[in-house]
Amino acid sequence: MGVFFSSIQGILIIIGLIAVGYGLSALGWFSENSTRLIAKIVTQVALPTYMISTITKDFTADKLIKLLPNLAIPVISMTILIFISILLIKILKIDPKHKGLFASMFFNSNTVFVGLPVNMALFGEKSLPYVLVYYMANTTFFWTLGTYLIQMDGEIKGHFKLKTTLKKVFSPPLMGFIIGLILVMLHIQLPKFLMSDFEYLGNLTIPLSMIFIGISIYNAGLKNISFHKDNLAILFGRFICAPLLMAGLFLFIPASPLMKQVFIVQAAMPVMTNAPVVAKLYHADSDYAAIMVTETTLLSLIVVPIIMVLIK
Repeated sequence: MGVFFSSIQGILIIIGLIAVGYGLSALGWFSENSTRLIAKIVTQVALPTYMISTITKDFTADKLIKLLPNLAIPVISMTILIFISILLIKILKIDPKHKGLFASMFFNSNTVFVGLPVNMALFGEKSLPYVLVYYMANTTFFWTLGTYLIQMDGEIKGHFKLKTTLKKVFSPPLMGFIIGLILVMLHIQLPKFLMSDFEYLGNLTIPLSMIFIGISIYNAGLKNISFHKDNLAILFGRFICAPLLMAGLFLFIPASPLMKQVFIVQAAMPVMTNAPVVAKLYHADSDYAAIMVTETTLLSLIVVPIIMVLIK
């Protein structure tokens, strides 16, 4: 029971921050432009500096060399999930307008806006290296195959643009991660004043991320939540199939208890908040994507404590 209550406390921290975003949205504090601004500050300022600050402070070259091969684990997991999603599309006869979105949301998880703060709340800073490894695989899959599949749903048919794809994959958070790696591997120490600036900016990541989720939930509208076949299949993928598959992989792959816990929690995270944005851009069903972000984010507040009890 101690594990359960510990997990509940970690989730309550997240709920409190989400409630702030939701409540302020209800009071009319945020316009569409201000919501985009918060997302930009997190992804382009706070998160990259958080990566640089934390990696250079807490890691050595030896630790990083041992860490990076673990990237194969989430890659294997997401590859298998892609094939499962394709089977379910055929078996369940998923709405043709949702096929690409369905597959993309089935195998990708929200590793930053929800995954990072949840893992930090549950496991502390020691979980960060494994969070980042999972993030690297997840963001690469989403901005390549995931985005292509969403394009296939829309009026603008999918076509692969190398320049655009590389720009999305090598996003500011990933670049912050790479810069941190380079600094550590080359034993480069930045000036103390600069590292202090990075730390202060990086500390904005978790609270702003959760406030953004609260705003997104309010904007999507709780009244629009429904549990149709297409929705239930995504819930199955995010909260049952993905974590079970990850746990199954660790029956064959040796790993530390902390890495197992973090990867399983990351696998069970909600749908990526980028999915509705990409869907809207390519004229796919962005409302369906927004509803799934809302449903999976809310249900994760129940699912994560249960998973924590099971994996402890």
